[in-house]
Amino acid sequence: MTHSLPQRKLGQHLTVSAIGYGAMGLSEFYGAVETAHAQKILQQVIDCGVTLIDTADMYGHGENEKLIGSVLKTLPDSTRAQLTIATKCGIDRSNTTGYSRNINNRPEYIKQCCDDSLTRLGIEQIDLFYIHRIDPDTAIEDTMQALAELVQAGKIAHIGLCEVSASVLQRACTVYPVDVVQTEYSLWTRDIEDELLPLLKKSNIGLVPYSPLGRGFLTGQIQNKEDLAENDFRRTNPRFQDSNLEHNKRLLQALEPMTIKYNCTMGQIALAWLLAQWAHIVPIPGTKNEKYLRENNQASLLQLEESDVNLLNDLKNSIQIQGERYTPEGMKGIF
Repeated sequence: MTHSLPQRKLGQHLTVSAIGYGAMGLSEFYGAVETAHAQKILQQVIDCGVTLIDTADMYGHGENEKLIGSVLKTLPDSTRAQLTIATKCGIDRSNTTGYSRNINNRPEYIKQCCDDSLTRLGIEQIDLFYIHRIDPDTAIEDTMQALAELVQAGKIAHIGLCEVSASVLQRACTVYPVDVVQTEYSLWTRDIEDELLPLLKKSNIGLVPYSPLGRGFLTGQIQNKEDLAENDFRRTNPRFQDSNLEHNKRLLQALEPMTIKYNCTMGQIALAWLLAQWAHIVPIPGTKNEKYLRENNQASLLQLEESDVNLLNDLKNSIQIQGERYTPEGMKGIF
């Protein structure tokens, strides 16, 4: 680790870099990546001072965890000790094809997934273990009890929930403390501002926004679906369909003057806006490109003026984003 980034408290117990890294795209969903290149990017992530690395057992059907494990085993102990490795379980793709999935939060399944993730990552304890999606057929109290037992067994250090509603989160916390919530949050996805974000602030539960750049949309570099690889899942994402995409570009037009004012990219404005929302927010942009990795990290140093933050806050009232976040299959387990 040759550089350092500003640090943030993530909830009550974790301290990590202000910008984390989402590793999903190194294995699936955004086009093919050679293993050697993916390993190189991960090493660059670490060298840049990023200390929160995010994966999940469903990414590449476990291959993403194996990839991260292959890099972790090459690191000096002192470097590994600075990293927070976060992974997730709860989306079962074992008997499905394509992007189909089943949501499973049963205690026995969670415990087996934890053991499997430990093996693939090659570590003895998972720093942050999330439930990836909420299973409507399993009581959250039973799920949390299983997670608590994993903490007590020393297999995981901290508990997180993804895409959870405020009411389900409150129920979960009656069983065992939740340290972090991960959910989609960005300038084009702001649903959590009504109920969930106020609860996180009140409870001092950290927030990790995934897709903080709107799956690349907020960089301003995606003009149409044809810019995307044939096997890029965004080709079927409702927000990237032609009429929706054209409408949603109005949001980018609002960002453009700020890129001139701050001499930065649209993506950096989007990340800086997130960081300005609360001191315990740590976004996890992903990229396969070293240039964009460094741009993302530099956003942690960008301080937007309060008037500009307020202007961006107000965009949700003037620009209504068109299109669901996912296809119906992708919305499974989102409350």
